[in-house]
Amino acid sequence: MKFILNILWLVLSGFWLAIGYVVAGLICCILIITIPFGIASFRIAGYALWPFGRTTVERHDAGAGSAIGNVIWIIFAGWWLALGHIITGLVLCVTIIGIPFGIANFKMIPISLMPLGREIVPTDQPFATR
Repeated sequence: MKFILNILWLVLSGFWLAIGYVVAGLICCILIITIPFGIASFRIAGYALWPFGRTTVERHDAGAGSAIGNVIWIIFAGWWLALGHIITGLVLCVTIIGIPFGIANFKMIPISLMPLGREIVPTDQPFATR
């Protein structure tokens, strides 16, 4: 079932959201200082392509650097990526078939706002429930 949902997701919204994350990652990788943001953006692009069967968990070893980085991320990239998830989620929730995909978009808003200090894990692994 996860495979079917991921294929439908890819067609309906995942491809375009992943392109947004890749563009943000490329822009961040242009400057040397923002390469960690680019890597986080590329990681989330993979999650945006194939979200069903995976979830995000907080990393307990993330420190103050990730908190400061998240504030910088929100200011420069996170708000417009989150806005893309909100708009796409609302459009998908118009139809009954699109409601699960709209909910998946809303589920991705927190990681689009604060990607540092989070890890994407499969839902069937024991540490995915931390």
